[in-house]
Amino acid sequence: MEIKYFNRENESVDIEKVYGDKAVEWLYKSTTGKMLSRLLVKRPISVLYGSLQGMSWSASKVQPFIKNFNIKIDEYVPTEGRSEADPYGSFNEFFIRRFKEGARPIEQSTELMPAFCEARYFGYDSLNDDVSLPIKGRYWKSEALLSNEKWNDVFTDGPCLLARLCPVDYHRFHFPDDGEIIDHYRVPGALHSVNPIALKEVPEVFCDNERQVTILETKNFGKLAYVEVGAIMVGKIVQSRAMSGACKRGEEKGYFLFGGSTVILLGEKGKWTPDPVVTEKTAQGMEVYQKLGSRIAQTKK
Repeated sequence: MEIKYFNRENESVDIEKVYGDKAVEWLYKSTTGKMLSRLLVKRPISVLYGSLQGMSWSASKVQPFIKNFNIKIDEYVPTEGRSEADPYGSFNEFFIRRFKEGARPIEQSTELMPAFCEARYFGYDSLNDDVSLPIKGRYWKSEALLSNEKWNDVFTDGPCLLARLCPVDYHRFHFPDDGEIIDHYRVPGALHSVNPIALKEVPEVFCDNERQVTILETKNFGKLAYVEVGAIMVGKIVQSRAMSGACKRGEEKGYFLFGGSTVILLGEKGKWTPDPVVTEKTAQGMEVYQKLGSRIAQTKK
């Protein structure tokens, strides 16, 4: 199965090179794989696998991975205390690598929202019964994602951005605007893959998987629900700071340890809308690859 996406920077349609694509297809399409997946989607298995990626022997995987996926490693800094010649002490250190200062300028216009992840995006002006993710035509709502009656009405029928991070991507996520953190909680669940191959077989992934939810009161976009979704073999969702108090546009919020992952951003109805390029491609069933900090949404006038 080819996964095509629109590369916004190059204005080209590219084919995604999937890490572990054969394993994902086997796990979600074969009879044996489907039986085994019931065990593998449980949290202890993914935590154990993630821990293995933190061991020193896993550093031997870094250079072949960089070469195979053509990662521009000169855009990143080594782990603190390590040299350019030997930048990462484990695969997980490489996986949560940081950009060099200035490598990703953050959009500063108060009318525009910067991309909060470096990822492949779907965007919806209103997440209602007339809209479905391009996976088996199944509908989903903010209530199911948030699993918290306190916030159900706030985000009903509001805009949505869905950012899918592949294993090859930068795996830190950032705040989209200045504001205040007003709530944070964890929703327990399974850890299915978020790869499109898996989504076609298990379309309810985003509402079934473990996730962390942060509610933000932002300066320019109203209230936002920021949802980090765990996935198979993601060892951990880490928040880089206390989930309370003021936050700044572009500030690092947290990161995923090893694996493909997803961040979903929900908004209040009528406050903002995803960038037209994103909504246009979403209507065609195609994700848009955006760099961190680039324009991803705009206020509604």
